[in-house]
Amino acid sequence: MAYEQIPEEYWNAIKDCDKSYDDLFLYGVKTTGIFCRPSCRSKVPNIGNVAIFQNAAQALAENFRPCKRCKPEGLSLPAEEWIKQITVWIDQHYCAPITLHQLGDLFHGSPYHLQRVFKRVTGKSPTEYIQDIRLEKAVHMLEAGEQSIADVGASAGFPSTPYFISLFKKKLGTTPAAYRNKTREERKNEH
Repeated sequence: MAYEQIPEEYWNAIKDCDKSYDDLFLYGVKTTGIFCRPSCRSKVPNIGNVAIFQNAAQALAENFRPCKRCKPEGLSLPAEEWIKQITVWIDQHYCAPITLHQLGDLFHGSPYHLQRVFKRVTGKSPTEYIQDIRLEKAVHMLEAGEQSIADVGASAGFPSTPYFISLFKKKLGTTPAAYRNKTREERKNEH
């Protein structure tokens, strides 16, 4: 059973990354579902999102996953499972700005390691994956709606309209406007 209230001594150990507490407890971050050693160098969580565990089995029983950075109790996720968690998160947050450092903090791995493993597992970099998801969403919006090109790009998570148009043309061989017009013509011809 996790502590409901975190002892101040434990909270200080987490904030200070105090290795001397590693054998006393583990902590889980409720928002990420990941548990760590007190000495873990990951971003300090919000105290309200922390659960304290006496051991890894307790954390696992409450559906927390071991941190890839500090490997509590020597456990770590297989690369494929770790990357699956990252892609699921990206799929849900594609329209927000996403950086490699942010992914590293959220999923407890260095940006370099995350980039390398992501590319090995998926065949593309996290940036390419994010671009592909955003382009896929933009294509659906262009096919389905009357939003302006700028609104489609912004809704799909692109930081600027020129970047959206440029990337769309580079990856799909046509501009968003030309794609929309072609799709409309094809639909008219079907009827």
